[in-house]
Amino acid sequence: MKRTILTIMIAISLLSSCKKVLDETPQGVVSNEDLNTPANVDKMAVAAYSALGNDHYTAPFTSLWPYGSIRGGDTYKGGDGPGDISEYHLFETFSLNRVDNGLIDLVWYRLYVSIGRANDALRRMNALSDAEYPNKSVRQAEMRFLRGHFYFLAKILFKYVPYIDENTPQANYDTVSNRTFSNDALWTKITDDFRAAVAGLPETQSDRGRANKYAAKAYLAKALLYQAYTQDENNQVTSIDANKLNEVNQLCTDVIGSGKYVLNPDYANNFLTQYENSTESVFAIQYSKDDGTPKGRLDYGHALNYPMNQEYGCCGFHVPSHDLINAYKTDSKGLPMFDSYNANDVAASGDYKTNTFDPRMDHTVAIPGHPYKYVPNFIFAKSWARAPEVYGAFASMKEAVSPTDASFQKIPPFMSSSKNWDIIRFDDVMLFKAEALIELGKQDEALPLINQLRMRAAQSTALLKQGDGTPTSNYGMSAYKPGTNCTWTQDYARQALRWERRLEFATEGYHFFDLVRWGIAADYINKYFAIEKTRSSHLSDAAFKKGRDEYFPIPLNQINYSKGLYQQNAGW
Repeated sequence: MKRTILTIMIAISLLSSCKKVLDETPQGVVSNEDLNTPANVDKMAVAAYSALGNDHYTAPFTSLWPYGSIRGGDTYKGGDGPGDISEYHLFETFSLNRVDNGLIDLVWYRLYVSIGRANDALRRMNALSDAEYPNKSVRQAEMRFLRGHFYFLAKILFKYVPYIDENTPQANYDTVSNRTFSNDALWTKITDDFRAAVAGLPETQSDRGRANKYAAKAYLAKALLYQAYTQDENNQVTSIDANKLNEVNQLCTDVIGSGKYVLNPDYANNFLTQYENSTESVFAIQYSKDDGTPKGRLDYGHALNYPMNQEYGCCGFHVPSHDLINAYKTDSKGLPMFDSYNANDVAASGDYKTNTFDPRMDHTVAIPGHPYKYVPNFIFAKSWARAPEVYGAFASMKEAVSPTDASFQKIPPFMSSSKNWDIIRFDDVMLFKAEALIELGKQDEALPLINQLRMRAAQSTALLKQGDGTPTSNYGMSAYKPGTNCTWTQDYARQALRWERRLEFATEGYHFFDLVRWGIAADYINKYFAIEKTRSSHLSDAAFKKGRDEYFPIPLNQINYSKGLYQQNAGW
């Protein structure tokens, strides 16, 4: 009885206080109109920038490692077997993937939240005059750049997506079809954003994290390079647009000729915090730590990808494949072993002294017995691997930092850091240009660009030392020397370029999308599976279906949201 009376009294008290609470202005709430001041609109632009790193390990887009590295054969999923984040296992095997895969839907959703931030900022900026908001034109160009970036990611993941800009009323979002624009026209909408960014951005920004004119030119070149490879409705490349390749070449020439960017002398510098925002970084996500927020602004997209040793503790995802490790072998001339690299499996034998290797291997792959993150006495061991019987005893290193690094932060049970992550580097720009030149039949002009990267890699051995000062592996690589160690035809140059892109950006989330752009994904991935299945049973069901698996399906949740307006991708 006492409890009943007490309950009634509490209820009466709550009811009597409701009117008073409801009559008061809520605290910590900003009305839509309050945001339409120049100061607040500028903050909305910052919020759009913050979306660059607002991902999560279940749907990362800081880098596209689950979609580009795992699906491209650079890495295995990793973790504690196929059931650990099983949705990624479905990505890796292709044949098991489904339209109701929840993590496909989640990355779609998160990308559109990011697009929405850019659109919202643009909508408010457009309503202000230049006199009210002196930074208007520059900030508009920045938002176009960011929107172009997020749509670029959505495009290479899903091919056909609904295009929504700042002029689309929110009430009409569910009336916009993902087939309003053709494949080519959707690419043009994306490149239009980057063209607007090129036109409106300054050559230099005082804030390092803001896009400048050359970042926009580099991203425009990247988008045009993808658009240049014309695809049919079954995702097959039918032609290559020379006009777009010529524009790619010119844009890259502009970036290179600006004098703002040069390669770091050591490849390692791209993955160490002390060299953030270096002369090789064209545009990067800016992370932070100890910035007044509870845990800082950390890189959650890579939080699964640390080893399982005492200094870290979780979670062993993103494990380099045997195929990738073998691809770093070089022949007696110091060149890649294009046709025979997989014949001798050094990843299985653990012999890194008999063969010669491209040094980028030890910058990319953590190998048992080799120093981890350039710390000579911090030796990666098989016991650091989470499921070596399934995925092997290796780990990806580029995204990680040493446990003593100032940027390192545990977010139990996961690991993270405030190290920046580059979206476009100068080495990317050089290879965009080289690819365009080769496809234009100007492979001789591409040769010095590729060789410059190869020689930088060959000289990047200062940090690759054991505790006694000896080299970690047996390194030996050379530039391409036509007439001496190779015959530099267009076909050979194309093969060299594609190999170079893989090794330069291995585990960074690029490889699968390169394969699709080049129109070779089905043949390449199924050949990869044929050999890797003999090395790892987790791939026993893996098969790539040509004309379907080049893109993710449109998520079933999104088709249901649109009441069937969205059309499914080919093959699904």
